[in-house]
Amino acid sequence: MVSAEDKLAKRILARKKHDKLKKKDKLLWNFQNKIILFTLILFILGVVTWTLLWLFIVQAENKDALYFVGLFRVANIEFLPEYRQKESKEFLSMAQTVQHVMNLVYTTSSFSKFYKQSTVSEVSNNNNGGLLIHFWIVFVVPQAKGQVLCEDCVAAVLKDSIQTSIINRTSVGSLQGLAVDMDSIVLSAGLRSDYWSTTGTGTNCMYDLYADHLHKHFPLDMRATSEGTICYFKLIASVGHLIHLSIVSLQIEADNCITDSLTIYDSLMPIKDKILYRACEPPDSLVSLVSTNNLMLVIFKAAQVKEHKEFHGYFEVITQEKCGKAIMTKEKTGYEGRITSPYYPSYYPPKCLCAWNFQTPQKSLGIALKFHNYTISEKNIKGCERGWWKINERMYCGYYVDHQTVFHITSSAVSVELQCSSKVSEKPLLVEYGSYNISQLVPEWNCNSSLAIQDNLLACNGVRDCENGKDEQNCTHSIPCTNHMFKCRNNICIRKQYARCDGTVDCVDGSDESSCSGSNTEEGEWPWQVSLHFGGAAYCGASVISKEWLVSAAHCFQGSKLADPRAWRAHLGMQMQGRAKFVSAVRRVIVHEYYNSQNYDYDIALLQLSTPWPDTMSHLIQPICLPPSSHKARSGDKCWITGWGQKQEADDEGSAVLQKAEVEIIDQTLCHSTYGIITARMFCAGLSSGKRDGCKGDSGGPLSCQSNGDGKWFLTGIVSWGYGCGRPNFPGVYTRVSNFAPWIHKYVPSVL
Repeated sequence: MVSAEDKLAKRILARKKHDKLKKKDKLLWNFQNKIILFTLILFILGVVTWTLLWLFIVQAENKDALYFVGLFRVANIEFLPEYRQKESKEFLSMAQTVQHVMNLVYTTSSFSKFYKQSTVSEVSNNNNGGLLIHFWIVFVVPQAKGQVLCEDCVAAVLKDSIQTSIINRTSVGSLQGLAVDMDSIVLSAGLRSDYWSTTGTGTNCMYDLYADHLHKHFPLDMRATSEGTICYFKLIASVGHLIHLSIVSLQIEADNCITDSLTIYDSLMPIKDKILYRACEPPDSLVSLVSTNNLMLVIFKAAQVKEHKEFHGYFEVITQEKCGKAIMTKEKTGYEGRITSPYYPSYYPPKCLCAWNFQTPQKSLGIALKFHNYTISEKNIKGCERGWWKINERMYCGYYVDHQTVFHITSSAVSVELQCSSKVSEKPLLVEYGSYNISQLVPEWNCNSSLAIQDNLLACNGVRDCENGKDEQNCTHSIPCTNHMFKCRNNICIRKQYARCDGTVDCVDGSDESSCSGSNTEEGEWPWQVSLHFGGAAYCGASVISKEWLVSAAHCFQGSKLADPRAWRAHLGMQMQGRAKFVSAVRRVIVHEYYNSQNYDYDIALLQLSTPWPDTMSHLIQPICLPPSSHKARSGDKCWITGWGQKQEADDEGSAVLQKAEVEIIDQTLCHSTYGIITARMFCAGLSSGKRDGCKGDSGGPLSCQSNGDGKWFLTGIVSWGYGCGRPNFPGVYTRVSNFAPWIHKYVPSVL
């Protein structure tokens, strides 16, 4: 019995013990599960948090990042072939040195809180010696503060740092051991896509091509095979030589640089100020270009591959060419030779300088210059946008035209100097030269030729000055005094450019001085009209499109000074100059990224006011409607141009009272045949007789058209450019605003 009871007791104790252990194990297991679950939750929360942080910081950073691309020359370091290899210790060492310098410059500047990094993408040699450093600077700026970082502001920080570290009184300063040539510094805003591509992470279509064999053709061929094709060709010639690029064929979508383009740069980086040439449509003929140094960048872009798109060309290494010489003419009068722009028949490069010295064998003989598709006129106070000519110490500006012109110099010793544009390549120039008898009213050799004489006013004047009638034989139009190329002298029509609207009545019937302007407006009649003042003086026009945004022309802000918003003031609600109802500083100037100063394509800009105009001014200030992308300006439509510009071409000052003039839309084909360089983003408006047109000071102002349906006023055009003011058969050219509806909407979503 005892034994049985003991066994039972032991079993009971063992079971209780087992139950306790089981309960304890269960509690322990539950505790471990809770720890694991808690850890898992913390991990998930951590992942989510870091993901959100990444999305918030990185994506926001990309969205608000501003990219600036530039270059400068380091004068005190010799080039090594290893610098071409991005993985070499030599390149990495130089890149780190420059990046360290840039970090010091910008982290101690007023932009330090926005500065992110600097990246060196290329180290190359050049014809001036030393090294060329190509770099990117990246800032991260909240969108609301984006206007504080302009190109000139960022460049000024670098230049000031170099200036303060100059050791001697030369243009070369020492910056942390780098002797940087200040005159070589170039910097402009860049695109994020170009930043990622040129720094080695954004594209597989990148070609580095080095050539040192003279006059050997190196092919450049590219075909767009996928959406968003962007290809970069970096061309490098041996030191002391230049690159000659020929565009054999180009198939891209015409008139649309937003999607397709071919752009040639005078550097290894896409720096805006280094653009040599840009094609937005297939060229009519072969185009060839020459660099100013031994470097060139070719970028081929095709956003959509709906059709066959490709580029074919070649480049070669050439020697530098000296432009100009001394010329002794013959005793016989007549054309005997020709002078040309550098590297003719290629486009001639920027910053070139040519000098010709002519000497005739007799004092009675002067020099005649016959320009092919080109003309020159005396330089005014504004200067020459595309280079200038100096002929015996007198200054002239050159212009491309569709006919020949002749220029006579009444001197036996003639000095002719051509200073090329500092920014772009220009079309090739051909000028024939010869001597003529100064004392003869009608030079004998002119009567035996078929040329149209411009400056002695004989050819195509309706009078047979030559016995054989050659002076009147090749005239292609009648000679009414209303034609802009002629004026009256003793009531006889004679050929002279810029005669109409010159402030002098030369014709008895006054036809040469028919009205070139409009009429006075009433207060509040054009409530969207704005006068833009630069440095305190009226400079351009603009249109109100919202409470704080204006639309104007890009060419009004061309150049570093004009691009600075701080110097501008917008005068709103104004009929008479000086009596604006509301004046605001300009907070931001946005010039279209594809604006082409050569042909005024994409001539549009947006301005943000520092202070929105108040509702109390709504009876005098109102926005004008923006046309949708589908809007078409029809030939014959009547519209109105307004502005405070010059009433006549020869005026020195603008109008004090806001002027208005009714014009009509000109057929696009006729517009193109008149000027020859009209793109899809331009159209013409005016009168065939001239008389009503925009003029200097009206640029950027509105061409307002009223809808027949609901009576709304639309900003159909922006005053852009034209040949003279109010000249017959030369209407004004306007920016087609409907083509820019998406671009405007990107910055001002509320207006569309």
